[in-house]
Amino acid sequence: MRRKFLFSIAAAALLSVAGTAGAADKENTLYIDLKDGRVVIEMLPNLAPKHVAQIKKLAREGKYNGVAFHRVIEGFMAQTGDPEGTGRGGMGELLPAEFSKTPHTRGTVSMARTDDPNSARSQFFIVLKDSNFLDGKYTVWGKVTSGMEFVDKIKKGAPGSGAVAPPPDKMIKVQVAADVKS
Repeated sequence: MRRKFLFSIAAAALLSVAGTAGAADKENTLYIDLKDGRVVIEMLPNLAPKHVAQIKKLAREGKYNGVAFHRVIEGFMAQTGDPEGTGRGGMGELLPAEFSKTPHTRGTVSMARTDDPNSARSQFFIVLKDSNFLDGKYTVWGKVTSGMEFVDKIKKGAPGSGAVAPPPDKMIKVQVAADVKS
């Protein structure tokens, strides 16, 4: 009897976990398709509502599709979001900083900006290795939940500058999960 009871509890727990896994917040999940596979990012509107709203708007408009990773520094980060591919361009409105205490650990997605904390627009970077020196200085808006192995395969740039020689790797397609037809 005890064995059946424990089995029933274990089965219920597994069903509960399986149900939760399928119930991800699709409105706040971003898919980035790369040459090697799909990267899934959990967007964090509770930390950076204005940044998340702009990322979603640009993704829904197709503005990120085909955009290059123009700066990739081995053991640090991979940066994208500039339609010109130079690191000087951007799309959308200037955003006020939404800094938080969230650490820049591997897989964190954060906005790139100039020296002005309120200059983020569309460029962002994915942290390849814990980079705590960035904490509190850049707006964290997401976290990679799967696909970091594909991020790791993005073509690396020159030592120091991270400038990627042509042809750079690109974001093939970027979509809000809620908009993807099953």
